[in-house]
Amino acid sequence: MPLIEFTEKGLYCRQGDFYIDPWKPVDKAVITHAHSDHAKWGHKYYLCHTFTKPLLQARLGDNNYQSIEWRETITMNGVQVTLYPAGHIIGSSQVKLEYNGEVWVFSGDYKTENDGISGAFEPVKCNVFITESTFGLPIYQWQPQESIFQKIRAWISKNKEEQKNSVLIAYSLGKAQRLLQAVAPFNETVYLHGAVYNMHQAILSTGIQLPPVMRVNTESNKNDYKASIIIAPPGADGSSWMRRFLPYETGICSGWMQVRGNVRRRNADAGFVLSDHADWDGLLSAVKATGAERVYVTHGFQSAFSRYLNENGIWSAEVKTEYGDEEEEKIIEETNTGSAT
Repeated sequence: MPLIEFTEKGLYCRQGDFYIDPWKPVDKAVITHAHSDHAKWGHKYYLCHTFTKPLLQARLGDNNYQSIEWRETITMNGVQVTLYPAGHIIGSSQVKLEYNGEVWVFSGDYKTENDGISGAFEPVKCNVFITESTFGLPIYQWQPQESIFQKIRAWISKNKEEQKNSVLIAYSLGKAQRLLQAVAPFNETVYLHGAVYNMHQAILSTGIQLPPVMRVNTESNKNDYKASIIIAPPGADGSSWMRRFLPYETGICSGWMQVRGNVRRRNADAGFVLSDHADWDGLLSAVKATGAERVYVTHGFQSAFSRYLNENGIWSAEVKTEYGDEEEEKIIEETNTGSAT
């Protein structure tokens, strides 16, 4: 019997009688991170990392939460469950299951470059590895984070010289916090959309230190912003909320910006290839580092990535899940919705 089964509710461990990131309500759920495609409302019990708990509380309200640290093991019906850093966002974790000498690992979402705030991705030796493949094509190759930060800072400096505001479009949980690191050298207060600000406050409650920010006041007008830096979620772009920042330029931060046409399609002034997911090389290095005999590939370009693994001597199969509708998968189309969330 496999240690993890792929069911209509999600990834199920029958031996332990719990699910990992289930997309339908269950009794017991182990949660890899707080993005809404992996953390759903309605479970009776949630197990997550310590940093993830306040984020789940902010998004899902009060529930029966239990939190543990990375590399801390608890036993659920004889199955040993351990969380390891995934490097995706703050608190994001891989889930290691061990039972009768067999080890399975579910990666959740992850990136292999250490972004300085999310915890460095840590490969875990296992028999079976279940990996995401959001950017599982060779075209997706990321530059080092600091190189992207330098491009963002140069763009902001140009905007300041032209007396324009700089509006960075980025997901409210994950990328927005990385951008605060990018703009820190300007040594000024950064303005946040309400959705980003709410996540900022939840993260501060974990004890993590972040640069000073100010929430955009709903009563504010364009006279309140002069060559300022603003961070907003994809849904805010193109909405009436943006008018108060005129004159401004927008910079979309997404792995999808690797494809140059996406910048034009979004009518963005700039596109920065900043992703919270592993690129092609990162995915390959992660898979090889686990030493897994079998690899299941979930959301993204799972067909192409799985086929490549098989052609290169690593047994692999595709798995259909309901993940991928949270950040990178939707950032392009959500930019047109006008939603403020």
